[in-house]
Amino acid sequence: MRGYFGIGVETISKEGNVGNLLRSAHAFGAGFFFAIDPAVNIKAMRVSDTSGAFDHLPYYQYDTVGDLALPKGCRLVGIELVPDSVALPTFRHPTRAAYVLGPEMGSLSPALQERCDFIVHIPMKFCVNVGVAGALTMYDRMISMGRFAERPVRAGGATAPPPDHVQGARRKIRTQS
Repeated sequence: MRGYFGIGVETISKEGNVGNLLRSAHAFGAGFFFAIDPAVNIKAMRVSDTSGAFDHLPYYQYDTVGDLALPKGCRLVGIELVPDSVALPTFRHPTRAAYVLGPEMGSLSPALQERCDFIVHIPMKFCVNVGVAGALTMYDRMISMGRFAERPVRAGGATAPPPDHVQGARRKIRTQS
């Protein structure tokens, strides 16, 4: 896949959500994981990390939004349902990106929203779990960054072999004897 991405959270408070998001980040090939002012001890979660993500992903923790340091050229993408946010299926992901999600029972802070280069939302009837939102975002990045071919036009995809004729004339397949 082209480029790289990291994913993080702001003021997250539930260990289960961190674990879910961290395992998904590892599975989708994230380059790093970060947290801003977490309300749980993420470093202590190494014991319950069943995918070994902490052995494969650098982890960065910041006390404040102002402390957040990203690699040069990395664009910050907030995942939040706010006016003027871009619907995820229409968003072109930056080649170098860091995605950030807010707390379970709240939103990205105004300071973090101001810092974001883009804010996108997942078009749904209501908000979903932080781990689910992160996984959906990483999945969308994966399928939209050219790792897979375009989807087929018909349902189910290409299940029949291509025709063995050209403009109605059947081609003979030569076999070696």
